[in-house]
Amino acid sequence: MIRCVFRLVLVLWAGSLWSVALWVTPILFSAQPDRHLAGILAGRIFSVETYVALAAATFALLLPVRNRFMWGFVAAALLALNEWALRPFMVAARANGSAAGLTFGAWHGVSSVLYLAACLAVVGQVNRIRPSIGPE
Repeated sequence: MIRCVFRLVLVLWAGSLWSVALWVTPILFSAQPDRHLAGILAGRIFSVETYVALAAATFALLLPVRNRFMWGFVAAALLALNEWALRPFMVAARANGSAAGLTFGAWHGVSSVLYLAACLAVVGQVNRIRPSIGPE
């Protein structure tokens, strides 16, 4: 039963990551005329995604087959790196014009690459799910 629940959590997490990247953030920036406010709201959404990732990874640690969740752990680590290592540089670059020699746009690009890598890692994890029923 716990494996079925975990599969559901994993698929919902993957859908959430991709939804935020593909339509939630673009819609937010197109619907909100204040780009600064849209950026703040998007940043909060990405923070929530990080906590969802950590919850899924923690849940995976409870499973007897946790060694089969490696791509999920990679995704969670990338999102945590993005949140707690990269985000302070982005905030500083936004406030000061640059941080550690890079502009906000450059830091945003690095952050986007990390988020995309996390999304792809989760897809890799979802592809490792073995169906319990159906044709072989």
